[in-house]
Amino acid sequence: MKIDENTIALIKHLRDGRKSFKKIADELSLSEATVRNRVNKLVQEGVLDICGLVDPEAMPDMKPMIIGVKLKTTDMFKKGEEFSKLKGVVSANVVTGRYDLMLLVIFNKAYDLPEFYTEQISRVKDVHSLETFVIYKSFNLKVPCL
Repeated sequence: MKIDENTIALIKHLRDGRKSFKKIADELSLSEATVRNRVNKLVQEGVLDICGLVDPEAMPDMKPMIIGVKLKTTDMFKKGEEFSKLKGVVSANVVTGRYDLMLLVIFNKAYDLPEFYTEQISRVKDVHSLETFVIYKSFNLKVPCL
């Protein structure tokens, strides 16, 4: 789907996920059907997800952590996709610098870091090393409630 100025404006209006298509259409001088069709197409093509996000600091027992991953392989994109499917992983990012991947992982009382390492990471081949960064304080971090 071509992302034009109207589509970008539409996406910005969806920051408030409760805003009606009618109200968005009126503010953008589009028809409600056009707004609905564009949103549906963006969702179908994987460009847009509409979901509720929470501040992990406001949720009891929710602990976000960042994990730096060094790989033994250069197939970082395949490994990034593999890591993205592990339990608790909110995002897996191929990065430059000292790590190959940076993971954002959410833990809680029922699912913690040792379990992630022993039951999830241990199944992934070609991991050279890991470094865990506990997030002490975050600003503007919103994540899905797991």
